[in-house]
Amino acid sequence: MSVQTPALSPTNAAPDARLAHFPVALFSTVMGMAGLTLAWLKAAHLGGVPAWIGDGLRWVASGLNLFLLVVYALKVVRHPGEVAAERRHPIKLNFFPAISIGLLLLATAWVGTVPGAAQWMWGVGAAMHLGFTLWAMSSWIHHTHYDIKHANPAWFIPVVGNILVPVAGVKLAPADISWFFFSIGLVFWLVLMTIVLYRLFFHEPLPARLTPTLFILIAPPAVGFLSYLALVGVLDAFARVLYFTALFLTLLLATNALRFFRLPFFISAWAYSFPLAAMTIATFEMAARVGGAVFWGLGWGLIAVLSAVVMLLVGQTVRAAWQGKICVPE
Repeated sequence: MSVQTPALSPTNAAPDARLAHFPVALFSTVMGMAGLTLAWLKAAHLGGVPAWIGDGLRWVASGLNLFLLVVYALKVVRHPGEVAAERRHPIKLNFFPAISIGLLLLATAWVGTVPGAAQWMWGVGAAMHLGFTLWAMSSWIHHTHYDIKHANPAWFIPVVGNILVPVAGVKLAPADISWFFFSIGLVFWLVLMTIVLYRLFFHEPLPARLTPTLFILIAPPAVGFLSYLALVGVLDAFARVLYFTALFLTLLLATNALRFFRLPFFISAWAYSFPLAAMTIATFEMAARVGGAVFWGLGWGLIAVLSAVVMLLVGQTVRAAWQGKICVPE
């Protein structure tokens, strides 16, 4: 994949100007790295791979999250106008909840090792995400500038992201709190899925910059499957509906793989990572509960693809940053 962004060399951009254009969408990298971490931790728990892989990735994801939080905090202090512009943008505003989702994912990764710190991260992440949900939905309801062309799978992030809370929440808080968040995510997934599919079926295709967000379609049913199992503890008919819906969407996008490979690199390409991680973990969970060579083979195949995709994304992101093609005006 080639890199296409506005031309601006590193020597032409002062550090403060680069900071002003530091995109909140970069927090999607934390989601991808944390998702990869959880996939390898799940693989190690089931046996067959060493635990140090997931343990190392856990530190990498945590360090990345801390770095991005510090940089974005500096942007808030030094360039509040640019932050306000992102909050008002009909597409960019949907990436602010990636901050809280990153905390929820890291809480899930650390809950078995340092439950006290995990509970703190989970509590902050859940509270933040509820706030982002109320803010995003209020913006949608009382808008003056949204159009159907603004609808895209990134709209799932603020609202449907609630469905992630129970994965660690069942171990850290009363069950009804997790049910509260799960209900929000599940119900509004169906609502937003209808809107997004209507936009995709009957209006112009997504622009190239947003095309990778189609992979976000996989995340709600895959994460919903994991959350539902955490809540009820039984692989029942509804759990299977969620899993096989996610599997179908994965197959649908896989049949269009060449279209995605032809796209230039954008930060939105990180949208490939977390949904694939969620599908990988869900498949390992199915394999552990049902057994069978199909699920085991699919799980190991998915984790190989996920690891390759994240490695490619890291390389492309580092190259784009080195060339001064990130943190520039769009």
